Amino acid sequence: MTKGKIFQSLSGFYDIISDNKIYRTRARGNFRKRKITPLVGDEVEFQSDSATEGYLLKVFERKNSLVRPPIANIDQAVVVTSTVNPEFSSNLLDRQLVALEISNIKPIIYFTKVDLLDNDSLNYFNNIKLTYHNIGYNVIMSDGENDGEALNDLNNYFKNKVSVIMGQTGSGKSTLLNKISPSLRLPTGKISAALNRGKHTTRKVSFLKINGGLVADTPGFSSYDTFDIRSNELRNYFPEFKRNADKCKFRGCVHINEPNCEIKKLLNDNKLSHERYNNYLQLYGMLKNKKPVYNKKK
Repeated sequence: MTKGKIFQSLSGFYDIISDNKIYRTRARGNFRKRKITPLVGDEVEFQSDSATEGYLLKVFERKNSLVRPPIANIDQAVVVTSTVNPEFSSNLLDRQLVALEISNIKPIIYFTKVDLLDNDSLNYFNNIKLTYHNIGYNVIMSDGENDGEALNDLNNYFKNKVSVIMGQTGSGKSTLLNKISPSLRLPTGKISAALNRGKHTTRKVSFLKINGGLVADTPGFSSYDTFDIRSNELRNYFPEFKRNADKCKFRGCVHINEPNCEIKKLLNDNKLSHERYNNYLQLYGMLKNKKPVYNKKK
């Protein structure tokens, strides 16, 4: 028996990378009975007589996983965020960041299409970049004229890491990867949108090899399902709230109507982002009004 990592999943087959070789396998019959669904990124044990015929025997415990795309054991996620076309949405960006915080995956924010901005818009996004940088997020954005330095920064993040690229359809994920690694020749633009629909139907998820690391490109999406957390837990996934919450009067403060709330004080002093707080309130309301799911399977 040999150990490896699932590199690609396609129509019931699992391609496993081990010692830089790829082995095609099928999962054992009892996986379905035991409700085990192997994911790309899983560390596994397998048996193989050849490169094309083998069996996946065991899936080791995951450190984290995502539902979209279905992928496991991720070190970091690059949130590709378009400044225009599609129009920037701080609400979507904050939802993506919360999803990653819940999954314990390190986010890297990368702003695209900066070259299309006028001076006023560029100043606006420089302020947004500073806001997220001050929270503690890694943010990459070009100066609007040359994106070489920004691309180099991102490429360095990929080294020896397992990464996932996520973002809206049209945000420039494939274009970004092609610039970093031209040999990939990923389809972009309208073709990419059509292929992304195809990816859903073929149910293919796979890694790309970039700068000594593994990178998963994902189908585009524009929104997230409501998170599987309680409304009073949401505060823990906004880092700037979490690190200041011990100064609130009440231990369980959710930073909305409670007296002597440190977060509200910082907002009044303009030391926290009002836009991000408004996104927090909207998400909190959604979670608060979510109907409970009874008899939920563990």
